[in-house]
Amino acid sequence: MSEPKRRPPRKPYKNKKPAAGKLKPGADGKLKNVFAGIGVPEQTPFKPDPFQEEALEAIKYADCLVTAPTGAGKTWIAEQAIRRTLDKQGKAWYASPLKALTNSKYNEFAEIFGQENIGILTGDRKENTDAPITVGTTEILRNQLYDAMHRGEDLDTDFVILDEAHYLGDEDRGVVWEETMIYLPVRIPMLLLSATIGNADRIAGWLESIRGRTCCVVEETQRPVPLYPLFMHPSGTLFPLLSGEKSRKSNILLYKKVLKYIDNKQAARFSQFNQLPKMGEILRVLNKYRLLPVIFFLKSRADCDNALGLCPKTAINDDPERKKQRLQRIDELVADTPHIADHKQMKYLKHVGVAAHHSGQLPAWKLLIETLMTEGLLDAVFATSTVAAGVNFPARTIAFLNSDRFNGREFVPLTPTEFHQMTGRAGRRGMDNIGFAVLIPGKFMDTRLVAKLFYAPASDVYSQIKINFSMVLNLLLSHTPEEAKVLLEKSFATYLLTTKGRKKKFRRMFGDDPDILWHEFLRHLDFLKEKEYVTKEHRLTADGRWASQLRIDHPLMVAEGFRLGLFPNTDPAILAGIMASFVNERETDDESIPPSEIPKPLLSRFKLIEKGLNPFLIELLRSGFDAPDLYFLPALTLYMWARGVPWEKVLEISGMAEGDQAMLILRTADNLRHIRNIGHVFPEAAETAINAIELILRDPVISTHDL
Repeated sequence: MSEPKRRPPRKPYKNKKPAAGKLKPGADGKLKNVFAGIGVPEQTPFKPDPFQEEALEAIKYADCLVTAPTGAGKTWIAEQAIRRTLDKQGKAWYASPLKALTNSKYNEFAEIFGQENIGILTGDRKENTDAPITVGTTEILRNQLYDAMHRGEDLDTDFVILDEAHYLGDEDRGVVWEETMIYLPVRIPMLLLSATIGNADRIAGWLESIRGRTCCVVEETQRPVPLYPLFMHPSGTLFPLLSGEKSRKSNILLYKKVLKYIDNKQAARFSQFNQLPKMGEILRVLNKYRLLPVIFFLKSRADCDNALGLCPKTAINDDPERKKQRLQRIDELVADTPHIADHKQMKYLKHVGVAAHHSGQLPAWKLLIETLMTEGLLDAVFATSTVAAGVNFPARTIAFLNSDRFNGREFVPLTPTEFHQMTGRAGRRGMDNIGFAVLIPGKFMDTRLVAKLFYAPASDVYSQIKINFSMVLNLLLSHTPEEAKVLLEKSFATYLLTTKGRKKKFRRMFGDDPDILWHEFLRHLDFLKEKEYVTKEHRLTADGRWASQLRIDHPLMVAEGFRLGLFPNTDPAILAGIMASFVNERETDDESIPPSEIPKPLLSRFKLIEKGLNPFLIELLRSGFDAPDLYFLPALTLYMWARGVPWEKVLEISGMAEGDQAMLILRTADNLRHIRNIGHVFPEAAETAINAIELILRDPVISTHDL
């Protein structure tokens, strides 16, 4: 079953008739001393902070959960822990949620520990796998644990670091973190690194209950660079956002001039309805008070792109030498990906020193922007909130135009965690004495809400574990149902449901039944038995064993396709196209495809699969399980790309943004790798999958450097 239809986002702002005219830069008198403190801190020899030393001491004898603000120095703890492990001739595994972050850590650790001592596993990359340090995605670590349990072996590592451990509460991927923590052998110590978490003690208590060893919580609440909140009046004057005093009612008191402004319903706004303000004017104000570089958080991709057109034609804060350096760096960075050299936004990057950054862009383009920003060669980046959670490029200032975000279904207020991730980008350690967060009032800005968020405690993290067919098949590889039940009883969900202090929110998610996961396991098990992937004696059949290796979103649909001989065995382009239909999560308009663009071999295979799998799909749905809606357009675009059709033509047919098309290709490649894993049963299909991967992973989807 496809996802519920999503309400389309609000119309993007138009870059016409900006609401704000020319601004007159000004600053409230109370900011004089604050702005006087702007500058670069004095360089001093590195000395670990107390929380870093506390964590290093803790991991000598216990698991450790470190929660600290962005940029506080959590990676340094990981580096020292890895060094200790190497000194003992041991092996370390560093897991992170994103391929881009994994690649970044690989490069960082290679410089520290030497290229020969580090390997990488991301799906896209598999290098030096016998090295003492492995950097990879958490999904791959979880899969290695599945394989080790199946073979009756111990995981070949002596220390595990789970970066971004608050992903435990991620709605889509939290199950992977939870499974990893449950399956990891007790002999292997864990270091969990996280943004601030409201219920860190509960997570530690859960880990202690399932692992039988102490889990120390090391909390650091102090930001490495102090944050000062500002309010920009539509006249161009900057005010403190907060008064520094507290009220009985809200505990946070707005600065009196800000309060007067927001209480005046007739006051001018920067943006009215679907207009963005003149970004050039705002940049001019920020530049006067040395508040650049800045990251603007905007509501949509279109807003980020439109904001570029509202900037000046030349850089506000650019001397000839800095511009020369930027142009040289761009030339170096685009050498591996020639396609982005002609990017339509390149002129803004080169000549204005500003950029848009969002998920609709190619990975190589986003990496270029991140690198330039990190190296201090840009003045401004216009980004969606996704940049706050997954990319490390801080600025002196971050600016908000909205106090809500679109979550895929509706607009919801920012949570404390989301807000802290955004403000965590303000203030560069070692480069700034102070970081700033600027509120820019508009139609979708709730100033009082944002004021409260500055001092709101971090959000709690809840279990997001879900039973799925891949989990059940993989547990049955090495466990009886009764043994699987014991593992499920170790889940964070069960812990929260059976211990004191249960939250209403969590009960709404899971209900009050502490055995709900076991009941879901049995429901999936019954269906697997009915379809003969599992015997009546609860053992995997031959089909069940190879299907367990399809660790993808819809393993049974794909497995059934192979069972029925529906998938192509010899044509890599058709196989890539068909797999894209299983990966795709968007509703597409297949009727819009011109008949002249439809290749008959692909269409006939697609219809064969659609017809052949329809009875199984109906059975899944009737039994209450999800099943994908198969659309032809994704299949067509991957088929065209695999056949060598130019990138621009593929985009024209798909109607997708570059980043979305690239993500579809990368996810299709991931699914094809799992078909490669069943080569002992379907050797022709596995060989075809390997060829398909080679056809679709090329510039501009992936740079030549990554191939």
